[in-house]
Amino acid sequence: MSTAITVPDDLWEGDNEGVITAWLVDDGSQVNQGDLVAEVMVEKAQYEIEAPATGVLTIVKQEDEVVAKGTTIASLEEK
Repeated sequence: MSTAITVPDDLWEGDNEGVITAWLVDDGSQVNQGDLVAEVMVEKAQYEIEAPATGVLTIVKQEDEVVAKGTTIASLEEK
């Protein structure tokens, strides 16, 4: 079963877009629910994104890509 990692709708105020500044976990790595996996910057403020489930990470949006709230940035495949 696959679980999407999305940019939460309530991560920041307003409708501004953000930029993925860092992946804290490598593509193909095992992560646990609650682990920090990525950082997104919006107007000079840094936000962290946590894994919503446990699984193997597959990154679909790379560092420096622009993302909006609700955008899927990666997925987790349960093993």
